[in-house]
Amino acid sequence: MGIDVVSGGEIYAAKAAGFDLSRAYFHSNNKSDGEMAYAISSGVGFFVVDNTEELEALDRIAAEQGKVQDILLRITPGIDPHTYEAINTGRVDSKFGFAIETGQAEAATALALQKQNLALRGFHCHVGSQVFEEDVFERSAVIMLGFCADMKAKLGYACGILDLGGGYGVRYVETDPYIDIRAKLISVAKTIEDCCRELGLDKPSVRMEPGRSIVADAGMTLYTVGVVKSIPNYKNYVAIDGGMTDNPRFALYRAKYTCLAAGLMDKDCGLECSVVGRCCESGDIIQENVKLPAEIKRGDILAVCTTGAYNYSMASHYNRIPKPAMLMLSGGKNYLALRRETYADMCACEML
Repeated sequence: MGIDVVSGGEIYAAKAAGFDLSRAYFHSNNKSDGEMAYAISSGVGFFVVDNTEELEALDRIAAEQGKVQDILLRITPGIDPHTYEAINTGRVDSKFGFAIETGQAEAATALALQKQNLALRGFHCHVGSQVFEEDVFERSAVIMLGFCADMKAKLGYACGILDLGGGYGVRYVETDPYIDIRAKLISVAKTIEDCCRELGLDKPSVRMEPGRSIVADAGMTLYTVGVVKSIPNYKNYVAIDGGMTDNPRFALYRAKYTCLAAGLMDKDCGLECSVVGRCCESGDIIQENVKLPAEIKRGDILAVCTTGAYNYSMASHYNRIPKPAMLMLSGGKNYLALRRETYADMCACEML
């Protein structure tokens, strides 16, 4: 397996963990000169180049280090995966990538092939995240392979790597569909083989980014209930000791979650409520219209399922609330992976 990194901080973390950075792919629509220099000197295997300005800067920085850097070009195929608007990245008007439709993808390919300190290894696309639609990756593959054939005919360039990006969804709630990943990958592989045969292309080496589909179910967040508030004839609230500081996804795009009263699983769920956080924001909500036992009270544990992705990594210090601890469970044993932050931790960088 490889990894995606999108900042100097993620590269640093990968190095600290001892990961082989030759299998790292550096994304981002706005990499700084310092981050690019750090990535090259750290041995990052591939840059996924997002725009012309980055292409020019990366060639210059690689030359300064006497390196030839492997790259993929991020291509926008122009399809809609029908997912959350905030994580839909495949359309022509996305802030990411070179659009095929506008001719920018072809121009970027021609420019990349002229650079002395960059080696174009292939193309990347990413149409969105939390994808359940049946044929999203098949449609992406057909469009991208058509572009590969076009570049071979026009520029004589043979694409060696095709990265179809990521996005297979996970079940946050019971109404989300179940995805048979193995069956879907077989379908994508067949589409690629058939398309390459029709276009007369040698099959490229294919990459995909499983992302949340391999980590989301591995995580669960446990909160302590504080206030249980009832407004007669209006609404009920269950307030917890966290919220948008450790999980901003509902505030960002109304993400769905399953919430459970961990110590009351044998009770009927007769209380409809909003599970809310402790921040001074009316949008500080974990989930609306949650059914919980009427017996839930201060001190009880409330579990939010499927939080192994896009939770701790998106956490903030808003309202000066410390980030929680993270406990890892494996093989019947547990260990502390991240200690709970202290107030002093949050002030550590301040010149007091």
